[in-house]
Amino acid sequence: MKIKCGIFVVSIPLFILYFSMPAESQNTNNTKMTKIETGSKIPSFILADQHGKLFDITRVIGKKNLVIYFYPKDDSPGCTREACYFRDQFEVFNQADAMIIGISGQSVESHKKFAEKYRLTYTLLSDTGNKVRKLFGVSTDFIGMLPGRVTYVVDKSGRVVYMFDSQSQATRHVDEALRVLKGLK
Repeated sequence: MKIKCGIFVVSIPLFILYFSMPAESQNTNNTKMTKIETGSKIPSFILADQHGKLFDITRVIGKKNLVIYFYPKDDSPGCTREACYFRDQFEVFNQADAMIIGISGQSVESHKKFAEKYRLTYTLLSDTGNKVRKLFGVSTDFIGMLPGRVTYVVDKSGRVVYMFDSQSQATRHVDEALRVLKGLK
């Protein structure tokens, strides 16, 4: 039996087989997912920023509090609202001695266009293979099709002091991060 979904035709047995397999079997990359939670040390990673420069997280740990937010896609409605709200609160984050870092799977070029279009003044990192997303254990939503939206507030020692996971409440990620940062002073 086949179902037509827009331009896609899905074979029901294949669809059922995919969702009945364990998650490890569905993962085409052999990178094991860990789950970073409150109290966890963040893993070390290096990714290219929107300018094509390598960004090494170990070089900022100890210097600033960090707000690391994973988002699904550049220039999508929810992600644009979230990114612009972070931009609009940039000075407040700066006063809280915090650095904002956005991470998604789009290319450096996509991040550059996104940052220029919306005048984003903070770091966007390109995680094209989703390796860092997997290091943090950020899962996908919407039956595995949409990358998750999770924000981590990290203190200067590199420990996660708070995390917020909500696909639908994009701007609340900013409010929650600011609330927690005010308590770190």
